This record gives sequence, C-alpha cells and structure tokens, in this order.
Amino acid sequence: MSNYESIRGTRVKYLTSDPTLNSSTEGQVWYNSTTGTNKALVQIKAWASGGSMNTARAQGVSVGTQPAAIAFNGAPGSPVGTKSEEYNGFSWTATPETNTSRYDLGGAGTQTAALGFGGYQPGVPSGFSNHTEEWDGSSWTSSNNLPTALWGIRGCGLQTAALAFGGSSAGPGVPGVSTTSTYDGTSWTNVPATLNTARTQGGGVGDQTAALAYGGRPPSTPATATESYDGSSWTSVNSMNTGRMEMGYGGSQTIAIAFGGQIPPSFARTNLTEEWDGSSWTQSSATSAQTAFGAGCGTRSSALFCLLNNGSNITNTEEYNSNINAIVKGVWSSGGTLNTARYALASANAAPQNAGLGFGGYLTGVLSATESYNGSTWSNQPSMSTARCYLEGAGTQAAGLAFGGVTFSPTVAARNETEEYGGSWTSGGAMNTAAWDRVGAGTQTAALASGGQTPSATANSEEYNGTSWTEGNNLPTARSSGDGFGTQTAALYAGGQPPSPAYVTETLLYDGTSWTVSPGTLTYGRIMGGAGGIQTLGFYAGGYGGGTATEDWNGTAWSTSAPLSVSRTNTAGAGSQPAGLVFGGEGAGLTATEEYAGGSSVTTASTLTTS
Repeated sequence: MSNYESIRGTRVKYLTSDPTLNSSTEGQVWYNSTTGTNKALVQIKAWASGGSMNTARAQGVSVGTQPAAIAFNGAPGSPVGTKSEEYNGFSWTATPETNTSRYDLGGAGTQTAALGFGGYQPGVPSGFSNHTEEWDGSSWTSSNNLPTALWGIRGCGLQTAALAFGGSSAGPGVPGVSTTSTYDGTSWTNVPATLNTARTQGGGVGDQTAALAYGGRPPSTPATATESYDGSSWTSVNSMNTGRMEMGYGGSQTIAIAFGGQIPPSFARTNLTEEWDGSSWTQSSATSAQTAFGAGCGTRSSALFCLLNNGSNITNTEEYNSNINAIVKGVWSSGGTLNTARYALASANAAPQNAGLGFGGYLTGVLSATESYNGSTWSNQPSMSTARCYLEGAGTQAAGLAFGGVTFSPTVAARNETEEYGGSWTSGGAMNTAAWDRVGAGTQTAALASGGQTPSATANSEEYNGTSWTEGNNLPTARSSGDGFGTQTAALYAGGQPPSPAYVTETLLYDGTSWTVSPGTLTYGRIMGGAGGIQTLGFYAGGYGGGTATEDWNGTAWSTSAPLSVSRTNTAGAGSQPAGLVFGGEGAGLTATEEYAGGSSVTTASTLTTS
C-alpha cells in the first residue's frame, strides 16, 4: 500500500502547533500532536461572476489586471466595434470609443496606457487591418501602422515596448503567419525571430523580451503548441493538454493561464482552464460557462475573462482566483425608504449606520424636512427652521448640526445659518462666510466646515465650538462639492470641483491647524457623493464622476470596493467604513437607502483535517 513518503519523497511533519499559514505552506501536510489531527493547506482555485459589461460583444481585447482592466473593440462591428470600457474589480464603466471599428485584434499595455493593433476591420477592401491605436487613460489616438495587415494577431508587453506575433492575412482556415514585430511607442519593426509554428487566434502573454505563445487555429498550427520567446528567438516547449483557439489568457512567460475557447476540429466551446508553471500545463477549475471568442487579462492567480460568446454575444464577466487566502470585500444592501424623496440633503455624518439623521434638501423646492434612522426605518422629526439645500452637516442623531446651504427664492442666496438638533432644532452661531456645497466633519460642539461656493468656489475653512464659528487656515486651493469625514482636529476632504470644470482626485488632510495634500488620490475624480468614517478609515460612494463606484480609504490610499446598487448623485453619507450609510440623491436614489458592510478582509483558507 502506498504511503505519503513513498509518493512525495518526504515524511509527514510532526508538529505541536500549526505552522505559519502562507504561500510557502501551500501543499504541505503535517500532523498536529496537540490536536491529534493530520492537516494540509490547499490552494483555492475558482471562477466567480464579476460585474456585467455595458455592451455585449465578442472578439475584442482586454489588458491590465483583474481589478484594473480595459476592454475595447469587438464583433459584430459597428456600432459596437469601437466600444471601450474600464473595469474596477466590481463594475464596468464606458470610456471614449476607439477610432476604428474592428475585432479579433491584438493588444498590450495597461488600463491607463493600452495599445490595440491589427484585427478584422469591416468596410476595408480585404477586411484585414494594420491600424494601431494608443489609449492614454482618457482618449484613443491613432499611431503608426503594423508592417502587415493581420487579424487574429496576438501581443503582449507595454504600450511603449510591445510584442506582436502570429495572425493571418487571409480568411479562416488559411495558415497563419509566423511573423514577430516589436513596437517602441512610436513605430513597429519586424524582427528576424519567427514562430516555429505559424498560428492565429491563439494566446500570448509576457513582455517584449520574455513572452509565451500558445494554442491557435489549425491547420496553421497544432492547437496545443506552446513557444517561449527570449527577446531574440522562439523555442518550442511543452504543449497544452487541450488544444484550443479564441480563448482567454493572462500571466507571464513563466506563470500563465488559458481559459475557455474553441477546441478544433469540432470548434466546440469549452470551459476548460489550464495553468502554466514555466515548464508544463496542468488543468484547473473550469469557467462557469462554455464560452469562446473572449478576451482575458491579469495573472495566473488573478485573471479576468470578458467579451464572451456562448452562442450569442453576452455581457458576462468572470474572475479567476488561485490563492490560499479567501478575500472578502465590502457589500451594499438595501435599507429603509426615506419618507421624503429628495436630493442635495445633508447628514449628521458622525452618526453610526443604525442611528442616522438626514435633513434639508431639494425636490420641487428647498426642504426643511428632518428624518431619523434606526437601522431599518426612517421616522419624521421636527423640521429645520430654515429650509435649504446643498447644506452640510456634522454630529450625531442625538446631537446634530446643520450649516450653510442655499435657497433659490426669490433669488439664489448662500446661507450662513447654523442649527443644532437634539430632538428639535435651535439656532446656533452664524457662519462667517455664507456658502453651499461645503464639506463638514466633527461634532455639534467641535465641527469643521471647508470649501464651498459663494457662488464662486472658496478655500474658506471654519471651526465651530458649539457657540460660534472661527476662521481657520484655508484649503490649499478653492473647491466645492467634495466629500469628507473625520473630526475637527483630524479631517479629510476628497474630490471636489475647483474653479475649472474638472473633478479632482486629490485628497486633503487636516490636523487641527492646517491642510496638507495626501499622496493618496481617488481612482475617480468626483463630486457630490456620500462619505463616512474617520481620517484613517473611511469610504466614498457615488457622485458625479463616480456613478455607483465605491472607494475605501485606509489612511494612506484609496482602493475600489463594491459598487452601490443604484447610481446616485447629491446623496448623503454617514457611518464608517465597516458600517456605512448613504441615502437620498438624484437618479433612482431619491428615497433609497443603502447600508455598507465595508472594507476587505483576507483570511487564510481553512486547512483540511482528518482525525
């Protein structure tokens, strides 16, 4: 009978406690003498559904990583053949379209510096394209053409140092080419190195001097053929277990992945996944559906599969993770409905998720309505003395603060009134500067108000002591409509709109005396969203420029988290990153409340045990 030592060549370790569980422990087996159990740490390999794309299409290309990808072009051509979308790990956002409609093209680069080349271009005489386009994070620009018009071409590397190989200059079923070309950020050059096996519609990963080509369409290639490139020549290496074409792919020369595609000669779609470890291919977990003509990117441990076809073009996205860790990210869920539909309202933003307070706002006119939240339902409370919108708040449900804002009748007028809430509203000290669209932080007796419109953007910053407002040091630049959180002595201001039309990504920190610019910037420049937290831990959701996007703040940097269920702007936020709250807002969110179980946690996958 076989035993572990005869199979693995080593004995089972005898330990009094479990070892540190990390990637170096993966695959190990040990006996825990304290608990009297045999244990092993296994790696989780699984596909899961991601956010749906906005436009269904296939045979496009995607580049980047699983949480930061861009996918562009695709069949069946115009009007979807120029579509471009970005992925943030949860949802897709449409970006400016490419200049040329095409599909089955090659790609390289990152989400903010992508490269697309070749492909099938409807409307040109041969149908085959040599066109090259570059993406700079905001727009697509045409660049110098490929030496030869090719479809089914594959590529890898960076926008300024890309590699292209294979493809076809004729119709399906005709042998592909073995050509290899390099791109230096300006021009393409054919290099002497040629593929050992000509191919089209295969997979390709790596960089300009260390690439891997695999799979492809027969009869131009054995559909399992794999080759490695060292910057000067291609070398045949061990073949794939299952030959395929029009698959998804990701990784590097030494650690790669292939998923989905069509299996010749029947061209049946498959859900098979294979991993490459630098020397051989092994089968892994299957994708959720049998799909082909998809685009993939990312790494072997964290891949993305999109632009899919399972008989028709679909918007599905799948994410692959291979890790000993289970990563749980934030999630939004529906809460109670506001009694008064509104937007441009304010919140006692230091209030916890289950004890919220919302007031003011606008619908068909400015509002003074006040409501309290108990974690499940909203209840009407005494109204403010002064109806207004685009006001700001601080404090809690038991001790709230409302200040600033704007009214529109008989003319647009910035407000400087302050009101304090303790079951009913009473007048507080007037602000020194009347403004709206400020950012508020702190408590009823120690509040902070920053920025705003007077109607021009202002850098004004004021502090409240429970009786009166005192001028503090200004923001570095004038801005309004941002969001923030924290206390009077440790606050954060994120996003906003300066005098120019652009939404900023800048994050500012306040230490009780002065404002400084943080190195951490928002992924999305945005205004008028909902936020909550403390200076070292918070969230920012929705807003113009943000849509449904949520970002978490860890005191140093912002990271993308779960999206809101509905896109909303001019919303109110409160709570914390582990337990946040947004309510009201333009769009579908006029009465809607969402509760946030925020942040992300990483736990080591449980060991398998036997007694």
